[in-house]
Amino acid sequence: MAPDNPAAPPQTVPVLLVTRPREAGARFSEACAPRLAPIEPILAPVLEIVPRTAPIDLAGVRGLIFTSENGVRAFVAAHARRDLPAWCVGAQTAAAARAAGIAAHEAGGDAASLLRLLRAERPAGPLLHLRGAHAAADLAEPLCAGGIPTRAAILYDQEERPLGPQAQAALAGARPVLLPLFSPRSAALLAGAAQSACAPLHPVAISAAAARQWQARRPRDAIRTAVRPDAGAICDALAHLRRRLAAS
Repeated sequence: MAPDNPAAPPQTVPVLLVTRPREAGARFSEACAPRLAPIEPILAPVLEIVPRTAPIDLAGVRGLIFTSENGVRAFVAAHARRDLPAWCVGAQTAAAARAAGIAAHEAGGDAASLLRLLRAERPAGPLLHLRGAHAAADLAEPLCAGGIPTRAAILYDQEERPLGPQAQAALAGARPVLLPLFSPRSAALLAGAAQSACAPLHPVAISAAAARQWQARRPRDAIRTAVRPDAGAICDALAHLRRRLAAS
């Protein structure tokens, strides 16, 4: 007799729980899950990107700062100008800006490297940091203090979303759950949702700041931090972890 659900994964197959906003989460899962096979990917966004409708004031602005692809997308959707140069946090954000026709300077993947790039290149201001309501770092204040006039404009909100039933079932189960953590805020939200988890959890953080947010809520968990603050390095760390699980 055929099983009731022939597509269901074996009960020994680990789970990859991806909590990024849906579009970015799907892209990461599609790229990384094949390296972790066999694995069951579950998309369960804990944040949703919601654009704001306020107009963007570019009067006097001579350059843009983007610290996420979401900022690029929100700007491109809201404004027609593409002539201003942009300083971008990392490769993916810079690629999104270039695809939209914006000349982009690329930093090393985190706010600290972006600050170093801007201080080294010292572009003529004023600059405008286009970001979400929740930002991992304030760039305007240190840039202004260093003589580069900068202000921020909030283009979108990152609204919290509860975990869906499939994700909740994974956390309550017995299979190992691999948890890529892409920001301090999403790490904090997911750690809060996992307080009563029964499953063995294996978090991998994009940065030390994200790792701290997880450990503040689940201090007994072993946590890995990616060697670079980008999706590729998280996938590398997950692949190494998956091999260790397979060998155990």
